[in-house]
Amino acid sequence: MNKSPWAILPISLGLILGGCAANSAGTSWMFDASHAAKPAAAAEAPPLLYALFQDHEVLQRDKPIHVWGAAKPADTVTVTLAGESAHATADAAGQWDAVLAPLKAGGPYELTATSSSGQSQTNNDVLIGDVYLCSGQSNMEFPLRLASNYDADLNSASNPNIRLLHVERFPSATPRTTFGAGAEWSVTSPQTAKEFSAACYFFGRDLQPAVNLPIGLIEDAWGGSVIQAWLSMGKMRALGGYDQYLDLLPVYAASPKRGVKKWNAIAHTWWLAHDPASAATPAWHDPAYDDSSWAQIVPTGTWREWNVPVLKTFNGVVWLRETITLSAEQAKGAAVLSLGAIDQADTTWVNGVEVGDLQGYDVQRVYDVPAGTLHAGKNLIAVGVLGGADMLAPADQMTLKLAAGSVVPLTTPWRYKLSAPMSRTGVIAGIPWLNQFGLSDLYNGMILPLGATQVRGIVWYQGESDAWQPKEYGRLLPALISDWRKQFGADTPFVIVQLPDFGPYSTKPEHSDWADLREVQRRVADTTPNAGLAVTIDIGQTDNIHPTNKQEVGRRLSLIAEHMIYGMNVADSGPTPVNAIRKRNTVAVSFAHTDKGLTVYESNRPISFQVCDGAMHCRFVDARQNRNEIDLDVTKFRDPAFVRFCWADSPICNVYNSDGLPAVPFELPITVATRLRK
Repeated sequence: MNKSPWAILPISLGLILGGCAANSAGTSWMFDASHAAKPAAAAEAPPLLYALFQDHEVLQRDKPIHVWGAAKPADTVTVTLAGESAHATADAAGQWDAVLAPLKAGGPYELTATSSSGQSQTNNDVLIGDVYLCSGQSNMEFPLRLASNYDADLNSASNPNIRLLHVERFPSATPRTTFGAGAEWSVTSPQTAKEFSAACYFFGRDLQPAVNLPIGLIEDAWGGSVIQAWLSMGKMRALGGYDQYLDLLPVYAASPKRGVKKWNAIAHTWWLAHDPASAATPAWHDPAYDDSSWAQIVPTGTWREWNVPVLKTFNGVVWLRETITLSAEQAKGAAVLSLGAIDQADTTWVNGVEVGDLQGYDVQRVYDVPAGTLHAGKNLIAVGVLGGADMLAPADQMTLKLAAGSVVPLTTPWRYKLSAPMSRTGVIAGIPWLNQFGLSDLYNGMILPLGATQVRGIVWYQGESDAWQPKEYGRLLPALISDWRKQFGADTPFVIVQLPDFGPYSTKPEHSDWADLREVQRRVADTTPNAGLAVTIDIGQTDNIHPTNKQEVGRRLSLIAEHMIYGMNVADSGPTPVNAIRKRNTVAVSFAHTDKGLTVYESNRPISFQVCDGAMHCRFVDARQNRNEIDLDVTKFRDPAFVRFCWADSPICNVYNSDGLPAVPFELPITVATRLRK
């Protein structure tokens, strides 16, 4: 199944993809609204210690401890912790940074900062241990209260040696040195763990008793976020291909109105170049265009539910046109057009005047219609939608508010027509400052403010929003690892949670964006030093992009950390491919991580193996377990070139090792066995 970058499934799943993404009103669809960004408090003198330093925090052991904050310029600040002291002098802006010598695990301690002008601040119940950063999109943000069997796990969530830090969502078009929203440390309890990341919590819950150390967990995630949002601007420029959009960020930061104007020009150019309807003469948004042959409907929400067969699976551009009649008095002055949310990108016109171009399934379309645009008589509203679901609000929630204050509902039938599939149009670039869909804005607002925080490792649970661009993701994921290691430490372990199974079952080999992205994740983990991969291909849900068995995700993450970071003798991986060698009519696939044996579940044979030729025409093949190898029958292939395993959106896989860990999905080139000379 070829998934688009946005909601190609029913919109209920499109909303789930974003999970807790806040809408323009600041509410949240799925998770506790308290996690949404809060208004800034009234200006007051900053505390001596930066906001990250609080009661109940965990500081990283065995590494220099940076402590920073604000004081009067030229003040000397003394920091004390566990019998150690360090001094720093505030610069002209009042910023200071003291560095304490590395400390062993322990506590609780007091962290005290005192300035030479008499200001003092003390944090209590501070632990020294191992700190982990958990980041990504909605599957990382998915809270404990929604996990399977959450009640028992929630009631037992009491461990004073596990501390939780939740970084609230805050996008920023420019780099920040402070949090724009809250970030609060707390001791693990049923109340504090309830809204915390389930995957991150279960990881820490299983790891802490195994290592017998204080553990600090930082949840820093946003549902629906794309990977581009989490990379720094410098790294994005170094990658290349994003300069035009990065250049807009400072423009928008200085003047949102000017930034939007420049973006609209870019979007206008894209629609002309990629959408046949926009380039037509007359264009489909032109009042002169004759739409009398178009089908009609009163929209009730997503086009998936219009009972139009072609739209049930359509991903691409659809145009909708609505005509309203106004009197001369009604047409006077400016107006406001409200269309609700649209999945995913739109270009909206009134009487041939472009009034807006936006993106985002959780972004309300409220467009200003300039004075002079409306006129007495018939007025045309035309909307081009690029995506997989269309307008999400029913027609009775779409309105045109006139200058005099009256409101015209847009409830009469709209005419609609398909323009082109996404395979032809391609995908428009994301608005660079748009919440979780932007460029660098989550790095600027949520990662960079962590400053010189030292961590023991990073867990990355993301990729659903980028499944449509596996090749680009192959550039971006290594860049993100490098980028974050620059901030948190060059040798910081990095663990990737591979995409689970999700979507309908397949009856034959076919293209799968999710399989492509899983392969990118596997290869990045294999080729990156000090990186690990948590395979979840067997614990997803075909109809739920948020699988609820986060306990097993956390357990597998913990096993990887125990082995990779702490050197424990535990199995941390299922079978991983080593090579695929052809011997006449058989291809033998060998595996690593089978020290205790290869296991096949629920059958006397392995399943979900494909063999492909050089043109990537693939077939399912019979497979047979041969001790710790798997032999594939390639009798029907003249020139087999690749082996694929578990290569689908929701493959059924039954190959494990004796420790109960699943084999990783993979694609592997086939080599020919070398003949030995007699």
